[in-house]
Amino acid sequence: MAEGIMKKFYGTGTYVQSVGVKNDMEIDGFSIAVCQEMNVELSRHRSRSFDEMEDWGDDLSSFDLVIALSPASQRRALELTRYFHLEVEYWPILDPTGLGETREAKLASYRQARDQIITRLTDRWGEPQGLG
Repeated sequence: MAEGIMKKFYGTGTYVQSVGVKNDMEIDGFSIAVCQEMNVELSRHRSRSFDEMEDWGDDLSSFDLVIALSPASQRRALELTRYFHLEVEYWPILDPTGLGETREAKLASYRQARDQIITRLTDRWGEPQGLG
């Protein structure tokens, strides 16, 4: 969600890459649904891991900032700072997976996580550019 929202809000002037600790699933349908509510398209997005990025030749040293949204991703990012000069920020965002019994309750949890991401993005980089 964070990568898609960042691109929607601030354009492509900054290179953004969404990465997880591991890649064990496709993008969650609830993430797709709550982002679609704000015209952020995630259905073609594919999750990738730090290891896959390295295997595919992405040079992690070319990144200036890693924003970790979970304790596990923060630990992995901090490990990388031993090898690469990277600034790491931790944004404790709600992990909505597994929350809620009904579809509406699950969507509410995903909306809460989405809205937390939006708040963090706008706090860090200001109001979105060129929306409309």
